[in-house]
Amino acid sequence: MPLIKAVRGKQPQISEDCYIAENATIVGEVTIGKQCSVWFNAVIRGDVHYITMGDKVNVQDGAVIHATYLKSPTTIGNNVSIGHNAIVHGCTIQDNVLIGMGSIIMDDCIIESNSIIAAGAVLTKNTVVESGSIYAGVPAKKVKDISKELISGEIDRIANNYVEYSSWFKD
Repeated sequence: MPLIKAVRGKQPQISEDCYIAENATIVGEVTIGKQCSVWFNAVIRGDVHYITMGDKVNVQDGAVIHATYLKSPTTIGNNVSIGHNAIVHGCTIQDNVLIGMGSIIMDDCIIESNSIIAAGAVLTKNTVVESGSIYAGVPAKKVKDISKELISGEIDRIANNYVEYSSWFKD
């Protein structure tokens, strides 16, 4: 059974159709939309500021989502995939975004819609990722624009796959 816990009187709000793995942790002021999934060993910690997630967001194994006390909440849009072991901290991620495995998104970053953050990338504080871009490296920089084929072939495909995968675990 996942650890879902109130902190300072604030209880996570999770849509009924979501899949939450047995060893995932979700605490505090967290709101999770429809068709989301939170996978094994993922932690969503809304103890110091709020965290909101839209619809069809998947938080893959070992990922950590947190915020900064009284400064930077974390807001995640719709159709977002957060890769294995990624860290998402005190930032804004708009719709249709892929956060690669092991990447780190620091405070006050804004990742605009239809963007990809490459595996292992590190977005330093206040980085703004332009809509339709791929960012990679340490520190992350824009490496190219995204084609419409890449949006549907990667961003949409992965988000849709995780809705399907989660259905395997609900029975």
